[in-house]
Amino acid sequence: MEPLYQIKQQCICCETEFTTSRVRTSFKRAIRTDTDFCGYYKDDINPDFYVVRVCPGCGFASTENGIQKLNDRQKEEYFSKVGVRWSTRDYGGARDAQSALACYKLALLSAQTVGEKERVISGILHHIAWLYRYEQKKEDELRFLGFALQSYIKVYEEEGEDVNNARLMYMLGELNYRIGERNEAVKWFSRIVNDKRIMDAAMIRASREQWQAIREEMVQEKAEESAKA
Repeated sequence: MEPLYQIKQQCICCETEFTTSRVRTSFKRAIRTDTDFCGYYKDDINPDFYVVRVCPGCGFASTENGIQKLNDRQKEEYFSKVGVRWSTRDYGGARDAQSALACYKLALLSAQTVGEKERVISGILHHIAWLYRYEQKKEDELRFLGFALQSYIKVYEEEGEDVNNARLMYMLGELNYRIGERNEAVKWFSRIVNDKRIMDAAMIRASREQWQAIREEMVQEKAEESAKA
């Protein structure tokens, strides 16, 4: 069975009908996953490469979680700022890391232009960081992790301290940790562990593990500094 199959889509911006590829469910099992949920897959079939749908007619790019309908003002904004520079390209077939990155950056431009929900934008930014991680481009990865973190913070501020936001709070801790802000990371992880209202066992366990990892790092660094003195 082929890992990819195609589905038809209608662009919500220019109404062009096009096809885009998806990965079959049986090929979506990750062989390992990073602590910020970045997955790694066998046979170079990465489902994350196919999350974004790109219209070959106007270049508007979106995800399943994104906005489902554009009003006239949003369409005008897109065409005047992005669509006017688009030259026909088809991303409907197999994608490698570079074409997937191009699709995500188109999705980011589209989302920012039409005023997409902040949660959707933060997810796109985080996925772009993962794509740079796959390519071992550390500087670009950290840059987009920082952008994703600022976007997740906006989401948290908009939604308030909802106890159902344990995963979002964990992500705020995790991305702070990954960009080197360990003290800020500890604040978020400790909040999840100590807030009795939070019942998400998986996020509590993950937060406790990361909190412990940071403390062990700090103890090790202090011991190494003492040994040098």
